[in-house]
Order: sequence, then C-alpha cells, then structure tokens
Amino acid sequence: MNDEAPIGRKAAGRRAGGRRGHADRAGGAAISQTPWRIPVNPDRPTEPLDEEGIAAIHRGAMRILSEIGIEFLNEDAVAHLKAAGCTVEGLTVRFDPAFVEEMVARAPAQFTLTPRNPDRAIPVGGRHMLFGNVSSPPNAWDLDRGKRPGDFETYREFIKLTQYFNCMHFAGGYPVEPIDIHPSVRHLDCLFEKLTLTDKVAHAYSLGTERVEDVMEMVRIAGGLSHEEFDASPRMYTNINSVSPLKHDWPMLDGAMRLARRGQPVVVTPFTLAGAMAPVTLAGAVALSLAEGLSAIALLQWIAPGCPVAIGTFTSNVDMKSGAPAFGTPEYMRATQMTGQMARFYGLPMRASGVCASNVPDGQAMWETANSLWSAVQSGTNIVYHAAGWLEGGLIASPEKFVMDCELIQQIQRYFEPQLTATTDDDLGIDAIAEVGAGGHFFGCAHTQERYQTAFYQPFLSDWRNYEAWSAEGGVWTVERANRLYKRILAEFEPPPMDEAIREELAAFVDRRKAEGGAPTDF
Repeated sequence: MNDEAPIGRKAAGRRAGGRRGHADRAGGAAISQTPWRIPVNPDRPTEPLDEEGIAAIHRGAMRILSEIGIEFLNEDAVAHLKAAGCTVEGLTVRFDPAFVEEMVARAPAQFTLTPRNPDRAIPVGGRHMLFGNVSSPPNAWDLDRGKRPGDFETYREFIKLTQYFNCMHFAGGYPVEPIDIHPSVRHLDCLFEKLTLTDKVAHAYSLGTERVEDVMEMVRIAGGLSHEEFDASPRMYTNINSVSPLKHDWPMLDGAMRLARRGQPVVVTPFTLAGAMAPVTLAGAVALSLAEGLSAIALLQWIAPGCPVAIGTFTSNVDMKSGAPAFGTPEYMRATQMTGQMARFYGLPMRASGVCASNVPDGQAMWETANSLWSAVQSGTNIVYHAAGWLEGGLIASPEKFVMDCELIQQIQRYFEPQLTATTDDDLGIDAIAEVGAGGHFFGCAHTQERYQTAFYQPFLSDWRNYEAWSAEGGVWTVERANRLYKRILAEFEPPPMDEAIREELAAFVDRRKAEGGAPTDF
C-alpha cells in the first residue's frame, strides 16, 4: 500500500451476523450496476434569485458586453462580429445587448448527440441530466502507484472505466493527459482508443485547427457516416473556456467556429474564480461568466444560426489565504444555482461539474464532490463534466475516486426515479399496515415480500455491515474497496463491437495523419 494513502485499520473482535454490503462480490461481474438510462430530474430547481435579481445580473452582463467589451484573440471571429455590427477596437469587441439577445434566442433549447452506437444517443437540455468522466488532469493517483504524470496506459484504463459504467453518458476530454505520446499525434492515438474502447459520445479539444478537423473526421469514420450525414446532426462536441477575465483565445474560437459550421455542439464555459479572475462577490462573478459565455454564443449563432450550444458554469472561489482554487464550497453551490436560473432565462442548456480540491479520495473529496453534484441537481444542470475521478482541483485523476463517484451518481439517478414518490393505494400499503398491526414487523408480510428485491437502492461500493462484522473481514476502507473494484472492472472489460472494416479505415486515417506529422507543435 502506498504511503500516501489515507488508510488505517485495526483488528477487532468478531461478531456474527450484521448488515451486509455489496462491495466485495465473490465471483461473477465486478459489480451489479444500474442499467444504461437517461436520467430525468423531476425536481423544481433551487432558485436563490428573485425576478429582480435575475434582471440585475442580466443587466450587469449586458453592461460588461456593451461598455467594457470582450477581447477576441482571433481575427476571423473579430471580422464576423464587425460584419454583424458590433463595435470593434483592435481585438476588443463591444456588443449591443439587443444583438446578443437576438443571437442567443437562435440557439436550440435542446438537441440530441448521437455517437456511433445510436442506442447511446443523449438528449441535451430540458430536464435531462447527463454525467461524464474527469477530463484533462496532467497527473494520476492510485493506492498502488501514488501520484505520477499521466501516461497512455493510464489514459486507456480511464476510458475503459468510462465505457463500463452505465451512469457515465459521454466520454469527455482525456481523463488523464498521456504525456508519453508526442503532442503532435497525441490526439490521434487518444481518439482512436476512445472511439474503439467506447461507443459513447466523444469530445474534441479545440486546441488547433488540425486537431479539431482530425477528430471530426475520426468520429465520422467511426460512425460509418458520409460527410453529409455527419453534418446533418450532432455527433460529437467540444468545450471551450474563456481566458477570464474578458478574453477568448485563438484556438478555442477557431475550433468552436469549425464545429458550429458543421452543426456540432459547442459548450462555452468561462472559468471564473471569485476573488482572482472575477469579482469577489458571487453576483459579479456570475455576471462576468455570463458575459464571456454569451459573447461566444452570439458569435457562433451569427456564423451558424441555430447551431447547438450550451452555456457552462465553472464559477467558484479561491482560498484567500493561499490563492488556491476551492471547489464544492457553499459559494460554488450558490453560483451554480444562480447560473442555472440565468441559463433558463436565456433558454440555453447548461453544463456544470463534479469537482473538489482534495488531493486524495478521502472524506473531503467526497463531501466537496457531493456538494458539487447536488448543486448540479438543484440548478437543473443538463451536462455534468468531471463527474467521476476528479482530485486536486483537476490536477489529478484517480480510478478509486472514479468508482466512488459512480456510486454517488448512481444514487442520484435512483433518487430521480418516480417510483420513490408514487402514491397509489398499493404504494400507501394500508392493507399491509392493517395486516401487521400494532407492535408487529413488516419483514414477512406479502407487501414486503413482493417488493424487497427492488424497493431500495443497492450499493456496489458502500458497506452496510456493523463495525464488528466489517472489522472481522479485514476492516477494508472505502478507497481500498474501490481499488479492488476498479482492477476487477479492468480485468473483465470487453470493448464494444465495431465493424472491422470501419476499424481498419479509422486506423488507416490515424497512420496517414501521423505520417503527415499530425498537428504542428513548438517542439
């Protein structure tokens, strides 16, 4: 066991019986997980802003756009906005609020992404809530190897976990950055693995023209699609981040415009840390985030009216003692809820995240992640990035944390099920209450016997035994159980089927682009 692991256990006396968990299964599949489904959030969203508050934040965002402006570090983008009638001074663009509102109104409130397996299609918008893997950490951590730089084999492990878990709906960016592959061809190897090891919706990084064009072509090939079929409906997506405060950079704008022209979705997510890259007040941070996001959405809707987009929130705060980002805080939760209100005000799908600042998969990691995920539920979020595996503010991906997060996500999805709040006569159980009577118990009555196998959520990781029973079998802590489970999952993993001719065409494309040098780099 690695010395970094926050693990400890002591021998304890044996006690027979006790409550049984489902964490350490003997034989068979690694876990009994819930089936693939598209969760629908039935709850009314939490709305901390009144009508006046919504109007105030909207006015603030429009003042930022019209009076201060946003820098677009992309000449093509600036030229489009100048042609649209925006005020341009160098690379700074100021927007007429009426223009922004008109452009944003063009965006669809909902769209569907269809990957190579149409059974994995995901609707984005409405009350649908989708979860995806951790994306972009440069490092990995697990109990056996500790913290280390990302590599290709670890990348493949996380892609397998993403495919394995039914509660994961899309394969986001690289779950860990494989630095052992040269940046010029990294995207080719990574997307080949993503498209062959998963059949879920895939993401493309907007990090240069060649990478975006290559990924779109690889997704097209993997789906067995003509160019016309690919362009006809959303098949993959990108996420772009502004350079807060008040900037959009060249490669992200370039990639976003390329996808928009071909009808592929763009999620626009400003990264606004209150007190550092945004005002220290939540209203100011949210207003700045919205201004940055809406400016890019307006650009995309001018270029490709009706193209699918979503607005993201990544507004949190910093530790004012150290300057380090903090996540899963009360401020993060409120900012997410406030942005959810504003996303509904603009009629846009919304993205949030499952994030934490903890360095290892400990209690802090889980309460911060739980706060993040439940604030996504409360805000009416449609797409949850980084929902499984995130540590150290996004600098570490952990397979144990991935498994632990999937347990939490499954519980959230169970929480949404309508049967939990059904109120038919059968659900009320009056006859069962009469049958049992005063002082009895419900274990043996027919009402319980007919339902006990599906009445409650059954965890695959939590251990519900009492202390003595748990200790008698080794006192295995949660992160240790997660370590065992992820290894069993990888051992039994089987890639989804892919037509051999398509696989060969995909491999040939990768080989050709590698021979051509891939994407240009500085080294």
